Amino acid sequence: MASTVKLRLKTIGVAVALMLGLAATTACSVSYYFTGTNINYDIIKTIQIDNIANRAPYGWAPMEAMFNNKLQDAYANQTRLRLVKRGGDLQIAGEITGYDQFNKGISADGLSSQVQLKMTVNIRYRNNKTNENWERQFSATTQYDASQQLATVQEQLVTEMVKDLTDQIFNATVANW
Repeated sequence: MASTVKLRLKTIGVAVALMLGLAATTACSVSYYFTGTNINYDIIKTIQIDNIANRAPYGWAPMEAMFNNKLQDAYANQTRLRLVKRGGDLQIAGEITGYDQFNKGISADGLSSQVQLKMTVNIRYRNNKTNENWERQFSATTQYDASQQLATVQEQLVTEMVKDLTDQIFNATVANW
């Protein structure tokens, strides 16, 4: 009798293990991705990212290329979408509209102690499969000590703002955050 109970428990254990394995396999087919995207790859296969031109009255020459490369890299590295020149299922266009400095903090002697740098982009998005489209502005800011020359910290600051902006755009377009 003890061996029959052990056999039944073993059989139940195997059945439970098989059911858990089946449930895990089935759960993997749900459209959830570790990058946080919400893309139905059966329908949406391509993305068109037009060059985002620098239209800011003031700017730093490498900023446009840095932004465009980082934006394309975000979609290439975090999705399975194929980048195309024309006719993408998803389309992103826009321009860099602002690159400005503001005094952020004043020291005891009345001079600026902190400077805030702000970058703004205007983005137009279209999903040709669902006819969703919108136009939005995204901004990122960072600050630096006023005793530093902008030229010495500009690359690092622009890199930080570009990452922030591309994350915002990525989340607004394919992550539904």
